[in-house]
Amino acid sequence: MSAPTIELLWWAGCPSHPRAKAMVQEAMTAAGLAPGDLQTLQMVTRDDAEREHFIGSPTIRIDGADIVPPGPDDPPALTCRLYFTAAGRPAALPDAQLITDAVAAAALA
Repeated sequence: MSAPTIELLWWAGCPSHPRAKAMVQEAMTAAGLAPGDLQTLQMVTRDDAEREHFIGSPTIRIDGADIVPPGPDDPPALTCRLYFTAAGRPAALPDAQLITDAVAAAALA
């Protein structure tokens, strides 16, 4: 069984990406994965965003799949990303539990 590929895609204009990185690394540690294996990809140009189907920062992918799949009409963009909490409130980051659950499930697959 091979370890999942976990990626954090980010844009320098977004202040949320350092916290997102810490959250993902914490989830990786809890799942028995090496947090140093987190792959980070900085989106610099619109071409980067289009190539990676990047709809905003931060984006977390596991084995190529966004843990919060974007809608079909969400265009690639160099921008901050908007998430919604379990209570339906807008947030700059996905719920920590969502990240933890996604990483744990991938570690068991």
